[in-house]
Amino acid sequence: MTTEEFTMRDQFALTTAELLDQDPRTALVLADIGAAQFPEAARAHPDRVVNVGIREQLLIGVAGGLALTGMRPIAHTFASFLIERPFEQVKLDLNHQGVGAVLVSAAGSYDWPAGGRTHMAPGDVALLDTLPDWSVHVPGHPAEADLLLRHAVAAGDSLQYVRLSVQQNREARPIVPGRFLTVREGSRGVVLAVGPMLDAVLEATETLDVTVLYAATVRPFDAAGLRAAIGGRADVVLVEPYLAGTSEREAHLALEQLPHRVLGLGVPVAEHRHYGSLPEHLAAYGLDATHLNARIASFLW
Repeated sequence: MTTEEFTMRDQFALTTAELLDQDPRTALVLADIGAAQFPEAARAHPDRVVNVGIREQLLIGVAGGLALTGMRPIAHTFASFLIERPFEQVKLDLNHQGVGAVLVSAAGSYDWPAGGRTHMAPGDVALLDTLPDWSVHVPGHPAEADLLLRHAVAAGDSLQYVRLSVQQNREARPIVPGRFLTVREGSRGVVLAVGPMLDAVLEATETLDVTVLYAATVRPFDAAGLRAAIGGRADVVLVEPYLAGTSEREAHLALEQLPHRVLGLGVPVAEHRHYGSLPEHLAAYGLDATHLNARIASFLW
């Protein structure tokens, strides 16, 4: 994990500004957060860069309204304000109306612990799983964020969620949206690392005889890719940067014709009252390399 100066959110601002210049169908909807990243875009496209203020329900409602007119809206704020707070509007103004949008979040599960529990959203992907038809992308590097955002905007009138984080891997990987990437091969099981968890998983499994898959897209879940990687042993560990077990159901469905075991690692279902720092959160939830090594080894051996 690195905390380089150039973040996925920095890349989001550059990519979105370019998309606004290139495609008159593209619009950007903000709720104050992130507005400072788009001064030039707002001046160049005042009719397509809309800041609704601190009104997250309206953020989604405006995105839905723009989609109804044939626009391709990108809505952006912190994950807790984009998915959790306006969830009813996501359900009704997007899914139920049958329109598409690109939701791009920041702050992840615990990127800014000093902001308190209101700014932590480890349950966002699990919450979206209660709705149909969402594609969910979890890039692990700014270059991957660029690729996945462009893919999401170009994906017709579909529902797309791009989850950005300060936590990121040291290098970008040659990802294909919707496909798992094999990073390392072994024979004692499969460890699936999601987005910014890859570096920690690679360090944790350096001495373990396991296959490491990398997922920058988790919905749709690459069931065929997981089945192809398991070899003769259908033991799978999921390492996700949000609620532990979020993708367990998808893994079980992928392997339903085979005897298998699945262990889901991530943020526990618990109340978060100790804010601390990002590294402290990773250690507390067992998502640093040292704890991951012990948990993966005990499950697979």
